[in-house]
Amino acid sequence: MTPASPTFEGEVILLPSFAPRPAISRVLFDFDGTLSLVRQGWPEVMVPMFVEMLPALDGESDEDRRRLAFEDIMHLNGKQTIYQMIQLAERIRERGGHPHDPLWYKHEYLRRLDDRISHRLEGLKDGSIKPDDLLVHGSRELLEDLTRRGLTLYLASGTDEPFVRREAELLDVTRYFGPHIYGAQDDYKTFSKKMVIERILRENAIRGEELLSFGDGYVEIQNTKEAGGLAVAVASDEAANGSGRMDAWKRERLTGVGADVVIPDYRDAKPLLERILGS
Repeated sequence: MTPASPTFEGEVILLPSFAPRPAISRVLFDFDGTLSLVRQGWPEVMVPMFVEMLPALDGESDEDRRRLAFEDIMHLNGKQTIYQMIQLAERIRERGGHPHDPLWYKHEYLRRLDDRISHRLEGLKDGSIKPDDLLVHGSRELLEDLTRRGLTLYLASGTDEPFVRREAELLDVTRYFGPHIYGAQDDYKTFSKKMVIERILRENAIRGEELLSFGDGYVEIQNTKEAGGLAVAVASDEAANGSGRMDAWKRERLTGVGADVVIPDYRDAKPLLERILGS
C-alpha cells in the first residue's frame, strides 16, 4: 500500500493498482453509505430480523446466527435488497424451515426500517434537519467539484428507485445527477449496477478506463473493476460521520475486492481528484 500523501488531511490509501486516469469523463456513485446517511443503521434492522427468522441449529447460539446473517447481508451489500431476502429464504430452507416469498421479507424489513428512519425524513421535510447533516462528510464539495469539471454523474442504488429519488431530492443532490438516477425495480432482474455501468459505456461510446466510481459495497467496486474503471471505496463510519475514521470491516472487505483507493469520507476530495485526474 502507498502511504498517505502529505497533501491529504486524513487517511487515504492508494493501493498498488492505483494510477492517474486523466481521461475519466463519467462518475458513478452508490447512494446509501456513500452519499446518503438517511438509512444509516440499516444493518441494525436487517441483522436482528434475519436472526429472528432463521431456525436455530442444534448447539447454535443467537450470536452464531448473528455472525452468519451479517456476513450474508454485507456480502450482498450494494445489490438490490431483494437479493438479501432471497438469501434469507434459502438459509431458512436449508435449515429445514418453510420460508415466505422473499418479497414478504423485503416488505417486513422496509416496514421495520421505516420505523427507524421516519424522523429523519420528516426532519428533512420540515427543515429541522439540514440536508448536509445526512450526507457523508464532504459529499457536497465533491459533487460541486466534479460538476465544475464538466464530468457527468450517475447514481445507482440497490434501494428501490422511488425511495432513492425521494431521498436524493430531500438531500438536494438530484441536481447533480439530472436524469441519471437508478434504483431497484419491482422486476429485480431488470436492474443491476453492472447493467448501469454497461449502459454508461454503451450509450456514451466510452471505454471502462473513462469511468470513476465511489461506493461502500462489494458490488459497485467489483463491477467497476470488471469494466476497467477506477474504484474508490468509501469505508464510511456512518455512525460517526465526520470523524475521519474508516470502518474497519468496510476497509478490509473493499480492499479485498479490488478497490484502487480507500477513503473514510470526502475531506480530501479535492487533492484526491487532482491525483486521479492529473490536475
